[in-house]
Amino acid sequence: MDFRGRRHERGSNWTDPEIVELLQLWSDESVQIELESSLRNQRVFDRIAHILREKGIYRTGDQCREKIKKMKLEYRRIKDNHKMRSWKFYDVMDRVLANRPAITYSSLGGAVIAQQVFQCPGGPEAYLQGVPSLLNSGVAPPEMYYGSEDDQETDGQSLPGPDDSLGHGQSSTNARISPSGCFSDLNIAGSATAVSQAFGGPGPQDTSEGPSKKGSRPPSSVRQRKRRLGGKTSWSYGALASFLKWQQSAEERLLSLEEARLERELQAEERWEQREERRAEQERQHELRLFSMLTGVLVAVRQGTPTAETIESTPPASVKACKMSQSVLAALRGAETLGPSVYLSNRGNSIRQTQGILQEGYAQYLMDKHHDAKNPYGIINMGTSENKLCYDVLGKRLTKPDMPHFDPSLLQYSDWKGHTFLREEVAKFLTHYCCSPNPLKANNVVVMNGCGSLFSCIAAVICDPKDAILIPTPFYGVITEDLQLYSDVKLFHVPLDCEADGKDSRPFHLTEGKLEEGLKRAKQEGLIIRAVILMNPHNPLAEIYTADEMIAFLEFAKRNELHCIVDEVYMLTVFDESVSFNSVLGIDSLPDPQRTHVMWGMSKDFAMAGIRIGTLYTENRDLVEALAQLGAFHGVSGNSQHQVAQLLQDREWISKEFLPENRRRLKAAHSYLTGELQSMGIPYLDRHAALYVWADLRKFLREPSFEEELSLWKGFLRHKVVVSCGQAFCCSTPGWFRIVFADQQHHLQLGQSLRIREALKEIEGSPDSHAIREASDESEKSEKEDSDDSDNAVVVNSTSSPESKSSDQLMEKDCPVPDTGPLDTGDLVLLDCQASKPDSLGSLIGTLRHQIHSSDWLEKNTPELSAGEDPQILDVFKALLQRARK
Repeated sequence: MDFRGRRHERGSNWTDPEIVELLQLWSDESVQIELESSLRNQRVFDRIAHILREKGIYRTGDQCREKIKKMKLEYRRIKDNHKMRSWKFYDVMDRVLANRPAITYSSLGGAVIAQQVFQCPGGPEAYLQGVPSLLNSGVAPPEMYYGSEDDQETDGQSLPGPDDSLGHGQSSTNARISPSGCFSDLNIAGSATAVSQAFGGPGPQDTSEGPSKKGSRPPSSVRQRKRRLGGKTSWSYGALASFLKWQQSAEERLLSLEEARLERELQAEERWEQREERRAEQERQHELRLFSMLTGVLVAVRQGTPTAETIESTPPASVKACKMSQSVLAALRGAETLGPSVYLSNRGNSIRQTQGILQEGYAQYLMDKHHDAKNPYGIINMGTSENKLCYDVLGKRLTKPDMPHFDPSLLQYSDWKGHTFLREEVAKFLTHYCCSPNPLKANNVVVMNGCGSLFSCIAAVICDPKDAILIPTPFYGVITEDLQLYSDVKLFHVPLDCEADGKDSRPFHLTEGKLEEGLKRAKQEGLIIRAVILMNPHNPLAEIYTADEMIAFLEFAKRNELHCIVDEVYMLTVFDESVSFNSVLGIDSLPDPQRTHVMWGMSKDFAMAGIRIGTLYTENRDLVEALAQLGAFHGVSGNSQHQVAQLLQDREWISKEFLPENRRRLKAAHSYLTGELQSMGIPYLDRHAALYVWADLRKFLREPSFEEELSLWKGFLRHKVVVSCGQAFCCSTPGWFRIVFADQQHHLQLGQSLRIREALKEIEGSPDSHAIREASDESEKSEKEDSDDSDNAVVVNSTSSPESKSSDQLMEKDCPVPDTGPLDTGDLVLLDCQASKPDSLGSLIGTLRHQIHSSDWLEKNTPELSAGEDPQILDVFKALLQRARK
């Protein structure tokens, strides 16, 4: 009878009080004796179950037996493995199993079997032929030995006496093998003795009577009867011994199979519990992510349009773009935000969770890198600024005999500012190519493993934590991490306009006045500005500043007692003869030489980004000494320093072979890329320096927002090409992209002519792109008429140029109710139009709930799409989908 359902058939789900009652009955001495003496114990456990039912515990005999087996197995596991005996029932089981009564098979079970064998009608043959097979294990019962009368003569030793009985054959040994104590070699021997005595013989060890009866010889008829009876007895003894041995092996095999089954059941139950725990944790984490997304939307809606009082305290749009890019990037790519780790500090968790768009794009490229033969459908990298045009020219020079060199000093610790021979060559190199009026000194040179390390170390020694450095935007976005991760120094942005107006002669024009306005605004916000960063040629604009402009910027820094960090890593990457580059080191008299620091490296001009060599020249000895203390963390190997020194001193190869060929190839690649952009009608900044083009893709955005810019970036990635979007450079206007052209022409053809073109055609072919663009243009014109300040326009979700301001105010008038149209599959669409400020949080929640219910995003993004990655998450999504439909 099944009292608790099928789940309880195997004896699981016992409560502690029920186990206590079961153990009290099972551990009774009389019950143990009965269990030890019986071959089948089902009736014993049936009686135990009957008693338990009288006490209100409804269990079957099978359930009781299975529970006892599991507990015996657990007891053996703890005892055999010498584990800590913290199991609450260990003492009870040990007391019962370790102190069982000495009941042997020969005393009880053997005698019973012997009586059944020899009292069976028809003799032992009939009994053995009727014994059923206990196990279908493939092990056959032992063969019965039928001996001849001649071989089984016993000289009267096997004749049964009239006074012998079965009870004389009991054995006093307590040896047991099986848990029931039924089988052992001693027990089998005792059983054979009992059998022999049942026929009246003295047993195998009783041979003292034989020699004393030598003189009296019985008649021949008696001897024949004795021979026949002795043969039967000998046969019966051998057959019974073989049968008992087979039965012993059968029971041992049964016990091993039962233990294996119980072990499998325990493992299956543990796996099921682990799966349930993981499933519950996944559901909890998913609900937390949904709640975080909804909270972010509510915060964005509640912020509303900035008032006149908040405009001054609102950060520039470039700051918003940089802060927004990481969260929106994670949402667009469907990535799970990394949670805090208990093994890391707060700073460590912040560093672990920091990843910009440039790093994300490069990571995607590394996972699916294009190769002409091995992976022709991989990602083309047009986002990382690397020169891949002159590897053949470099290979010939780097394999010349003067490059491989062994010197013990190269294998030893060196001056952390760099080996003296390298700093001397760097000083000579910069003196020549920067057209310095005076020879530069090697003691003013610091060498580290890349310009990123130099940025980090300079910020650490000239700034305190939470101080800030002024920088025009757009700029190379990785500088943010260079300064903030180690030194906790922030960048204060000076946004540049993407459109030329009456005062500016070109787009993104940096002036001394804009630097003054940015510094004033930073002081109003209570920030301490320690320095200003300038890039010449610029990254990502490829702008080349004139000597007069650079002197004006240096005068601004001197006037405000700011350090001026000048990045000139592209100084030799100018590929138009009509354009000249003027280095700061070439100025005859610097306005403030103690606060002017010039950086240069091998990554761009010599196409050796992997060699990790960056140099700094400064006349400030205090700064050099401070950087030397940090140089131990950013040193360069001795062999690399030797090779770079050999390369820099080969002035003839640089000036006559490498630089001309490099500039020729860069010019050809630049012409090809700009020609493709012109054929597609894409505006760009026509500059003849660096390795990239700053292109204007604003017309391909469905609306002027950084979310749409990131969606376009993701579209390029889907078409297997990586470019860099404007918000990776903290550009104040969405829609600008940096495209690197310093690659082989067939890669440019594949990336630009095919993949980028296909991605843009896909955007243009969308049914709503033209209507959205027209509405956006109208709103931009309306906004331009009302705009007075073209430099520091602040919007909520998007930022534009003076000609193309945000359309939020117009949408505010035209959209009294939030848009409830379907959400774009795979993209995160935020609320860009806001009807009016809600009066309470309840109305906000109601508006958000209405939009969620009216969208079909959940139906389009079915749970089955995620089932391939993790089948268990399918049930979680289904439950959430049903909850959302209520």
